[in-house]
Amino acid sequence: MSDYIIRATAANASIRAFAATTKELTEFARKAHNTSPIMTAALGRLLTAGAMMGVMQKGDADILTLKIECGGEAKGLTVTADSHGNVKGYCINPNVMLPPNSLGKLDVGGALGPGFLTVIKDLGLKEPYVGQTMLTTSEIAEDLTSYFMESEQIPSTVGLGVLMEKDNTVKEAGGFILQLMPFCEDSVISRLEENLKGVKSVTKLLEEGNGPEQLLGILLDGLDLEITDKLNTRFYCNCSKDRFAKGLYSLGHDEMQDMISAGKDIEVNCQFCGNHYYFSVDELKEIESLRD
Repeated sequence: MSDYIIRATAANASIRAFAATTKELTEFARKAHNTSPIMTAALGRLLTAGAMMGVMQKGDADILTLKIECGGEAKGLTVTADSHGNVKGYCINPNVMLPPNSLGKLDVGGALGPGFLTVIKDLGLKEPYVGQTMLTTSEIAEDLTSYFMESEQIPSTVGLGVLMEKDNTVKEAGGFILQLMPFCEDSVISRLEENLKGVKSVTKLLEEGNGPEQLLGILLDGLDLEITDKLNTRFYCNCSKDRFAKGLYSLGHDEMQDMISAGKDIEVNCQFCGNHYYFSVDELKEIESLRD
């Protein structure tokens, strides 16, 4: 089954809801970056959040970036997503290994440690919107819940989960975002709170075979759930040799001349997907000749 996102409303549109299954894109990221189980979980959670937050945008060219800068061994993660369900990301240190946390689970919070979550929305305006919050638990879902409240003043609940197989491949991945609109009634909030009390973890629900529709059905039980859209989501990187050639050109004359003078082919790597691109000395000369 391909990864996808469900967009929905409930309680007469006083709740906005998103849920996603992201096993395939998380496994793609694991392979691309050769991540440890902890970092697979961390990157998978942020990719899942990025995919859902990306489709919240309205413009075809809108780009969302989620960036975590932290003091733990992970050092940081970056994810970007568009409004069409395409998402990509990488982590600075993909090889973090730590003992399980006090609950016997992958210690994502320990890997990240203290730090900041920054959300950048490039909506085609003169300046992008930038919001930032301190990491509260460094488990990512709770940190995004804090971000929505502090930076966007939208009461929200975020749930994210990645479950690993014994061979360290991805067994399940997904999550949800629930947001309360300003006109949401107290009785609706109370019912939602009761529903959330019965949810132990996203990974548990996913392991039981629940997809995005079922996740929202459980979370929004009794609140007149209405599914409005279903969108495919995937790990997609738009890197290319041409794009890297433009990047080399932007280095400037002196740096290009130094590489040409060295007389060796060069290799450039994409941080987001791990693809390698090679440029011969002749190709470097061709790029440099464009300045003439």
